[in-house]
Amino acid sequence: MVDLLLGLQWGDEGKGKIVDVLTKNYDIIARFQGGPNAGHTLEFDGIKHVLHTIPSGIFHENAINVVGNGVVIDPVVFKRELDNLEQFDIDIKLRLLISRKAHLILPTHRLLDAASEASKGKAKIGSTLKGIGPTYMDKTGRNGLRVGDLEFKDWKKKYRALADKHEKMIGHYAADIIYDLEELEDDFHEGVKALKQLNFIDSEQYIFDAMASGKKILAEGAQGSLLDIDFGSYPYVTSSNTTAAGACTGLGVAPGKIGSVLGIFKAYTTRVGSGPFPTELFDEDGKTMGKIGNEFGATTGRPRRCGWLDLVALKYAVQINGVTELMMMKADVLSGFDTIKVCTAYKYQGKEIQHLPYNIENENITPIYTEMKGWAKNLTKLTQAKELPPALNDYIGFLEKELDVPIKIVSVGPDRTQTIHR
Repeated sequence: MVDLLLGLQWGDEGKGKIVDVLTKNYDIIARFQGGPNAGHTLEFDGIKHVLHTIPSGIFHENAINVVGNGVVIDPVVFKRELDNLEQFDIDIKLRLLISRKAHLILPTHRLLDAASEASKGKAKIGSTLKGIGPTYMDKTGRNGLRVGDLEFKDWKKKYRALADKHEKMIGHYAADIIYDLEELEDDFHEGVKALKQLNFIDSEQYIFDAMASGKKILAEGAQGSLLDIDFGSYPYVTSSNTTAAGACTGLGVAPGKIGSVLGIFKAYTTRVGSGPFPTELFDEDGKTMGKIGNEFGATTGRPRRCGWLDLVALKYAVQINGVTELMMMKADVLSGFDTIKVCTAYKYQGKEIQHLPYNIENENITPIYTEMKGWAKNLTKLTQAKELPPALNDYIGFLEKELDVPIKIVSVGPDRTQTIHR
């Protein structure tokens, strides 16, 4: 069986930390979708680590890490990640395996991304400009370059044909993009050289054999459920399936082989970039959340928009993923608020509803809040569930009742030791 670990909001929920905490229980950690727009932050031994493509179990000797077929890889970013790991004496070649079916992000994919976004003007969707959307477009257009192609002598010919096609497309956008493709390609080829030092695998067969031999596997998602290409707040979404179904297509795992589905959410809500956000705060409460929570994108550095927990959206994410256990992150950030608010319904087209409708643009939605008593206690030094303040326990209990799923972990800080199991 394969357990899944998913973000249930608009990403940035803290998946990297929880994978790091749970890796000791698994033999294989496998990324199944997304690209280097992911920023999974891990903190331990006084060091902060940010991973973009490499699975978050890489620091554990007991686990093999697999980059699955559903992931798109930028060799330039990937090489940078590998370089950053050199100081930790990790046997990368042994501990990290790459699916031959994973697609490659070309320099011209990044340029296409920038040209497309710039041409939209005020209608920008908030792309991270990492070339991920254009890469998935080439994947579905059936002319992408894959990791397995690098094992054949003619791969540069395929690369050239695709890059030339991209350059023609860039010229059609109403945006002036200045670039030095030769310089970008030098970095790309250096990245490819580093990538080719690793072991490429037929990952679906590898996962199948691992399951057959009784190995414990954790599939690690990137971004969040509300950014899913089908079920997110379209068009302000990512280009892959971030929900549980994405693990099946992104690793080649049959639905009947999925075990536990572990859903991660923040005790409040954040969002990076453009797009609707019904519970967004523009007052001091929102600024306080951002400041205390250090809410800046791990990949882009962009400040995250902050707001109260949206239980309507969270319940939706729990349902479409079949979540069996919940992990609540950043409970410590809410310490000091006299009142905690939770959005339990929307006013939509003159009616009160408790489900996520087709369009959640802010002009169509008014959040309806339930208020609860806050807590003042500093949570960052707590180590046991019995130490949690009564008001926080009430908050947790309220959420468990509404979602009908147990909250098994409460995070009270960024370090792996600041994790309370319930």
